[in-house]
Amino acid sequence: MNPQVKSFFDENTHTFSYVVADPISHHCAIIDSVLDYDAASATTKTQHADAIIAYIQQQQLNVQWILETHVHADHLTASQYLKQQLGGTIAISDKIKGVQQTFADIYHLDLKLINAHQAFDHFFQDGEHFNIGEMDAYNIATPGHTPACLSYVIGDAVFVGDTLFMPDYGTARCDFPKGSASQLFDSVQKLYELPNETRVFLCHDYLPESRKQYIEQTDIQTQKLENIHIHQGVNKANFVSMREKRDATLSMPKLILPAIQINMNAGQFPEAESNGIRYLKLPLNYFK
Repeated sequence: MNPQVKSFFDENTHTFSYVVADPISHHCAIIDSVLDYDAASATTKTQHADAIIAYIQQQQLNVQWILETHVHADHLTASQYLKQQLGGTIAISDKIKGVQQTFADIYHLDLKLINAHQAFDHFFQDGEHFNIGEMDAYNIATPGHTPACLSYVIGDAVFVGDTLFMPDYGTARCDFPKGSASQLFDSVQKLYELPNETRVFLCHDYLPESRKQYIEQTDIQTQKLENIHIHQGVNKANFVSMREKRDATLSMPKLILPAIQINMNAGQFPEAESNGIRYLKLPLNYFK
């Protein structure tokens, strides 16, 4: 059985979110949601999440899962807000615990407190199967961009997070803490083992100059033949060399510092202090 897929695009962060529904039971999963965030004023809004809510209510869907492909560095997740409004189980890779350790050290956060009050509801083991209504789904561990990246295979579709972009844009960066271009190469090879006709849904599109329209969907065969970074015939050593040289030229994502500390905690905001205000932490001069 193949899912019905509805995409939602946030042009500010170039992010696609998805509602993936079982057409028989009307159960669904939400993948990689976006919480609107204005960095200058440090304020959040729920415009994009509310569009997802409106669609789900209009289609009379029942939210079973709120899935994250990884801890995003370019936008804040709306997972907690969506759960409050619609229910559902917030899930991510079990490898997130290592990411939480890394960034708890960077932000000087209490990891024991994070572990005692985990905001994620479920941690997927690599290759774990789960159901969306009557549809079988499973994950493929696809580390490289981060050590905790998962791709979700649901029917004839795979949701790859930041592992792959459109073929004319290539692959994800691997220079975040414990990222690995070597691992990313191996992860893409696992995706390329899926049937050629598998629909590939992307988390981002950055609209290269050769194209005028944002696109969220391609397929495995097209990626194999046309991906400018990792098409068939590209060997691992050349890919790793290209990726590492390219990553060395990239600036940090604009929202990485606010985003990571929220997203590593499943979208849960810090506790309000005695004055009723919540505060984010910024590690001054840490990343140079």
